[in-house]
Amino acid sequence: MLRISFSLPIDAIPNINDTAAVSGGLKRYASQLLKINEEAFTLTVTKRSLDARKGRPFLYVWAVEVHFNDKEKEKKIYRDRKRYAPAVIEYIEKEEAYAFPYSACQAAARPVVAGFGPAGIFCALMLARCGLNPIVVERGGSVDERVKAVETFFRRQILDENCNIQFGEGGAGTFSDGKLNTLIKDKNYRGYFVLNEFVKAGAPADILYINKPHIGTDRLREVVKNIRNEIIALGGEVLFNTALKDIYIENSRICGILCADSAGRQFEIKTDTVFLGTGHSARDVFALLAKKGVPMERKPFSVGVRIEHLQSEIDKTQYRNYAGSPCLPAADYKLVFHTKNGRALYTFCMCPGGTVVAASSEKGGVVTNGMSYHARDGENANSALLVAVQPQDLPSDSLFAGVELQRQLERKAFELGGRSYKAPCQLVGDFFERKATTTFGRVKPTYPCGVTGAVLHELFPSFVTETLREGILGMDALLKGFAAPDAALTAPESRSTSPIRILRGGDMQSEVRGLYPIGEGAGYAGGIMSAAIDGIKAAESYCAKISKFYK
Repeated sequence: MLRISFSLPIDAIPNINDTAAVSGGLKRYASQLLKINEEAFTLTVTKRSLDARKGRPFLYVWAVEVHFNDKEKEKKIYRDRKRYAPAVIEYIEKEEAYAFPYSACQAAARPVVAGFGPAGIFCALMLARCGLNPIVVERGGSVDERVKAVETFFRRQILDENCNIQFGEGGAGTFSDGKLNTLIKDKNYRGYFVLNEFVKAGAPADILYINKPHIGTDRLREVVKNIRNEIIALGGEVLFNTALKDIYIENSRICGILCADSAGRQFEIKTDTVFLGTGHSARDVFALLAKKGVPMERKPFSVGVRIEHLQSEIDKTQYRNYAGSPCLPAADYKLVFHTKNGRALYTFCMCPGGTVVAASSEKGGVVTNGMSYHARDGENANSALLVAVQPQDLPSDSLFAGVELQRQLERKAFELGGRSYKAPCQLVGDFFERKATTTFGRVKPTYPCGVTGAVLHELFPSFVTETLREGILGMDALLKGFAAPDAALTAPESRSTSPIRILRGGDMQSEVRGLYPIGEGAGYAGGIMSAAIDGIKAAESYCAKISKFYK
């Protein structure tokens, strides 16, 4: 197999969002480049990234893998590879791929997966494929139930504390931009395996090769339903609207759990294994674990705001003369600025053409997050602007001091917003002048429950507002127009990361044997991809353990 890398003008492939058109166009180009018929080979697209360096025409950098019917022809092309410059041709001995290392396992009891976010979904999927018939308990509803509950909250401000943007099928990522990039190093290619599973479940095929893949909340909803259906078809069981109420422990080992359905009816599940992927907003689960003596520790987390600009302005800054080209996606950015106070302001979960959403999960609290549809065709761009909170910044040594700071910010925001789930919002220009915003300009805040002009200095600790102030100006030097006076700041973004880590060993188990803390809420992931990979690794560890006893 040959891997061929080359650059083409951005309009060489007219419709970059049509994977069939992309594959066909690149196959024609490869045929012309190599001077062979298209019937002589098959082609797989493996990479697309944008070369937007200043002073040069915009180009897409492509990589394709080519499989030849005639292996001698393949060898000849590789020997003559310098003839095809500037295209780069590499010879690949074999395709690198991940396969779950166990195909059939036997266990003394059915394992339980608590939480059906990315970590829980992929953990349950691997267990189901091994014939272990996992039982999934999820406090929220199915995707369809969640959509109704979220729409009701947006329209009428009636919050369901168990079924919302934080809780339910797919986890918090279901109502997000659906980003699939990850910064973790995974030599076993689990990340590409996860992407392939998403495509099999209905995600767009281009996530396998674009530089910054995303699914979008609209497409992600169908994907998680399809994976759930596979789990059930393989013998798994998914119990929605079922909250984890207690964990039974004997001699430092799991022996069962207590659950409650939406009507409050309680029931027990006998098990010796619980994969705990309940998410960073399941504060009651943290309290339960502390009561049970499960080892946990405080960890750094972040708080801040959502900043909104016109997407057209971000496009102009990033794409310059190419702004508005139908051959380019909505522009994004990723920024970090180190301030004089020794802290850093950084952007997180940037949503091109997206909206700010109401992500509350507790009554009397306001929480913001960002969301985009697959098309990313909204008027505004938004991103979290975050400041790290270290354990030493907290007012006490309590394990739950970080949780309490989050809750205080959310409740104070509720008060500033008028106790109606409106969010406090301030234009950047007014933020620098410390005055409440009374009218909005070109940028109309998209937060669905409405906003109230406020002074954000009244909400956050001074180290947060000082870092925001200096950092926004610093980011303006990195991205022209970032500190535009009419950009909108909506607060608070308080659930980007977990303030608590549930400790586990090298085998991914807690000191309480049979308890596997997984995913973002347990403190071991930072997004859809890393959480999914964490769930797979936990399933691997469990299957390795039981395979020693049941052969």
